[in-house]
Amino acid sequence: MIEAVGLTKRYGDKTAVYNLSFQVRPGSVTGFLGPNGSGKSTTMRMILGLDQPTSGQVTIGGFPYRKLPNAPRQVGALLDAKAVHGGRHARNHLLCLAQLSGIPARRVDEVLGVVGLQDVARKRSKGFSLGMGQRLGIAAALLGDPQVLLFDEPVNGLDPEGILWVRNLMKALAAEGRTVFVSSHLMSEMALTADHLIVIGRGQLLSDMSVRDFISANSADFARVRTPETEPQQREKLTAALTEAGGQVLPEQDGALRVMGLPLPRISDLAHSADVRLWELSPHQASLEEAYMRMTQGAVDYRSTIDQRAGLQQLPPPGAQPPPQMPVPGQGQPGWYAPPPPQEGGQPPFSAPEPLGPPSGPYGGPAGPAAPGGAHPNPYAQPAPAAAPDLTKPEDAR
Repeated sequence: MIEAVGLTKRYGDKTAVYNLSFQVRPGSVTGFLGPNGSGKSTTMRMILGLDQPTSGQVTIGGFPYRKLPNAPRQVGALLDAKAVHGGRHARNHLLCLAQLSGIPARRVDEVLGVVGLQDVARKRSKGFSLGMGQRLGIAAALLGDPQVLLFDEPVNGLDPEGILWVRNLMKALAAEGRTVFVSSHLMSEMALTADHLIVIGRGQLLSDMSVRDFISANSADFARVRTPETEPQQREKLTAALTEAGGQVLPEQDGALRVMGLPLPRISDLAHSADVRLWELSPHQASLEEAYMRMTQGAVDYRSTIDQRAGLQQLPPPGAQPPPQMPVPGQGQPGWYAPPPPQEGGQPPFSAPEPLGPPSGPYGGPAGPAAPGGAHPNPYAQPAPAAAPDLTKPEDAR
C-alpha cells in the first residue's frame, strides 16, 4: 500500500504539491488524474524517492522508498519509457537491470514474453517505435515481480490492441492483490480500467473516491426526449406538462429536450396523457470525461484564448453543484482539499495479509495481499454521494 500524509513539495516560491494525503490500496487499480501541471509527476517522483518532499511523507508498506530492502523487487515503475540506452538490445537493457537487483536472468525472458517483445529482444532500443518503447518500460517495471506498481501514461503510443492488453494487464495485477497506481489523460481508458480515482488540481486533492461515485458526484443524469419536428406545438405541450409535474426541461441544439428530475416511465405517462407522440425517449448516463471536466475546470492552468472567445469552456451539467474554488497553497484552508491525517489508532496495518493462493496473473507472480475489505476504510477517501434516482425504474414513477 502507498500512503501519503501532508505531502508538500516546493521549488523556490513555486508550490508543486501542497498538503496532499491519500492512500493507494492493494487489490484495485487506482487512477491518478489531474490537468497538466497539477503535480502528478512530482507526486510519483516523491513516492519513488527521486524527489524529497518539502514536508510530509509518503511510504510504501510503511517505509520510505529509499529504506525498502532491494526496492526494485518490491516496487516497479514506468515514469519515462525513453530513459533507455539506445545502443543496447532490449534483452541486454533488462538484463542489466536484473543484475543490479539480483533478479534471475530467466526473468528477463519471461517479461519479454509478457509484453510481446520476444521477437525483437536482440534489436537495439533506439530503433523501437513509441509503442515498443512503452512495452519495454512496462517490462522493466514487471521485472522484479513487485507487489507495488506505478505507471505514468502506460498506453502512450500504443495501438488499440496494445491499449486493450495494458488494460487487461492492470486488472490482472490488481486481481492478484497488488497495488496498481496509474496516471493517464485518457478518460475513456480510465473509465474501463480504474476502480478508484485520486484527482488533484494545482497540487491539491480534489477527489478520492470510486469511479462510480466520482461520476455521480460531478454530473447529473437526464433523459433525452424528442417530439415530431414538424409539430412544434407538441413539443411546447410536452414541455408544459413535464414542468408542471416537477421536471426541469432544457432545449438542446438538435431540437431534443433534456429532462431532469423525472424517471423515464413518468415522462412516457405524461406524454401519453398530453396526447404527445414521442420520437425519442432515452436515458443519458454521464461519462467519466464529463465528470472530470466538470471537477477540474477551475484547476486548469493552460486554456486556449480561442476557446475563451468562442465560449467553448465546459458548461456545468444540469443539476450539478458549482465547481469548487481552488484555495491558495500556504494559507491552510481546512476541509476538502487538505484532508487531515487519520486519528491515532485509525491507521490500517501495513503488514501484508496472508497470500490469496496460487497465482492467477499473466506472468506467474506470487499472489499478493488481499484486496482491501470493509474492516479498514480509507481515512482519506470522501464519502460516497447519495445515489441518483434510476431513470429506468418503473417504481420511481409512483
